[in-house]
Amino acid sequence: MPDDLLTQDAPATYDASSIEVLEGLEPVRKRPGMYIGGTDERALHHLVAEVLDNSMDEAVAGHANRIEVELHADHAMTIRDNGRGIPIDPHPKFPEKSALEVILCTLHAGGKFSGKAYETSGGLHGVGASVVNALSDSMVVQVARDKTLYEQRFSRGVPLGPVEKVGAAPNRRGTTVTFHADADIFGHHKFKPARLFKSIRSKAYLFSGVEIRWKSAIDDGETPQEATFHFPGGLSDYLRETMNGASTYAEAPFSGTVDFQQKFRTPGKVEWAINWTPSRDGFLQSYCNTVPTPEGGTHVAGFWAAILKGIKAYGELVGNKKAAQITREDLIAGGCALVSCFIREPEFVGQTKDRLATVEAQRLVENAVRDHFDNWLAADTKSAGAILDFLVLRAEERMRRRQEKETQRKSATKKLRLPGKLVDCSSNTREGTELFIVEGDSAGGSAKMARDRKTQALLPLRGKILNVLGAASSKLGSNAEINDLTQALGVGLGSRFNIDDLRYDRIIIMTDADVDGAHIASLLMTFFFTQMRPMIDAGHLYLACPPLFRLTQGAKRVYCIDEAEKNELLEKGIGGKGKIDVSRFKGLGEMDAKDLKETTMDPASRKLIRVTIDEDEPGETGDLVERLMGKKPELRFQYIQENARFVAELDV
Repeated sequence: MPDDLLTQDAPATYDASSIEVLEGLEPVRKRPGMYIGGTDERALHHLVAEVLDNSMDEAVAGHANRIEVELHADHAMTIRDNGRGIPIDPHPKFPEKSALEVILCTLHAGGKFSGKAYETSGGLHGVGASVVNALSDSMVVQVARDKTLYEQRFSRGVPLGPVEKVGAAPNRRGTTVTFHADADIFGHHKFKPARLFKSIRSKAYLFSGVEIRWKSAIDDGETPQEATFHFPGGLSDYLRETMNGASTYAEAPFSGTVDFQQKFRTPGKVEWAINWTPSRDGFLQSYCNTVPTPEGGTHVAGFWAAILKGIKAYGELVGNKKAAQITREDLIAGGCALVSCFIREPEFVGQTKDRLATVEAQRLVENAVRDHFDNWLAADTKSAGAILDFLVLRAEERMRRRQEKETQRKSATKKLRLPGKLVDCSSNTREGTELFIVEGDSAGGSAKMARDRKTQALLPLRGKILNVLGAASSKLGSNAEINDLTQALGVGLGSRFNIDDLRYDRIIIMTDADVDGAHIASLLMTFFFTQMRPMIDAGHLYLACPPLFRLTQGAKRVYCIDEAEKNELLEKGIGGKGKIDVSRFKGLGEMDAKDLKETTMDPASRKLIRVTIDEDEPGETGDLVERLMGKKPELRFQYIQENARFVAELDV
């Protein structure tokens, strides 16, 4: 072959110069999603949480009792506390830099790793303040220590000069952080007073010893522009306000606080409040070291274990044999609960700390709450009896529906045994079952061999499902794919949807990792959002994460979700011998059953994304769906214009 043909399509030279080294805070700006979960509105507001958590840690440690949060007219944020102030003396490891600069310009730097400066804290990764600095086009930090005021300025994670003395501060102490989020990262997203107000107020409930002052230069017409939060009653006050006068089975909530150090000789404490009501659905809001944990975790597991064991023991004590049937599912129905724990060196899942993973927290919380719950039930037999009767009724209703569901599954299975349609699982109960919605028969063929026959069902869809946004109800009823889907799920549409009729525990959308697959997934999510919203709220809808690449080196085989992960592994190597062979999956139909099972379907090794709706701003989700999937192309075009600059790579 001629030399010119050999070099014509040759890749660029791969040598030492090809290896990119990201220094300082460059990794944060390169991939903000790794540190704050994305670049959307939720991630933007998480910046405030990172700085506020540091001030709350000072308060919880007993060094501050006042925090001020101010939203400026230009959407800059100022958070001020009267704590000890960030140290400004030279850092022992970097004598040419102040401790302040090291904290704000270095990942994994802070005073919370050893536990010497803080017994319990919300920020433990050592990346919070530095990440905010990296993603702000302007940050000014003022520190009042030893009756002197110091200041240092930054832009996009880079100091604009050293720490400077500003002047005397005889009656002032603490840290003031003012930052303005970088539009190059967050685009058109702006801070929302209502969202900030709600988040800040909840922080004040979580620690009764702190006063938080709120001020906003932006008037949204619904949020107070000035307010002061101080709640001596803690979570009891919070629960009373959240339930908003709803009728309850207990006159006063079961609430309390236990110091672990006194009871178990372990630093930390747990605070809780719970009541049951027939007036609304139950909820649980959980926190660790004042950080919200929306996905719960070990502290929540310990709390429900204590309540469940306590109510069963009480049922046995009063001779109610039906109490043994009560499950955690029954407790949650109508149970409105708040749980907040403070522990040393907690382990979270992910930088945004959505779930607590500290194993010890489950035992500590369960043992602390259980004793108090037993005493509370024995002391207030009227409330205890009302709660027990309610929970027994819930258990009986759940068991009745389960029996009906088993009958429905058998009859529905017979009706749906159609060529190329539902391939059902063999389990007679909903618990633990999964329905994979796949595109096309080819993908369905691999999935059929890869599935667990007992718990995993398949429903192949031919082509793209109808865009239900704005479609007439008659069109929905006559659409074959929608009919197959609703029949397989065992539910009705819109107002006729009843979550108790749902035949599967998890509904998993499994489409190709390309543009068409993303479009099909978007159409399905739009369908579920508009027609079966309670299914999403209850956490039943998921997206599968099939890989784009398979890397093989000798006997070693690994999978990559995207191009970036593939390139990273090619640089590092995968631990095998010989040349690395790269295979790209053009679709699920090209994956053999072994690949599909290992990467996408086997619960032991797969990754799933749960589809959720932002509880703080549910209207935002509806607006976004309307813009992207509605009948007005000008809204879709506007959204693309506003967000297109954030797309680094297109896979077309």
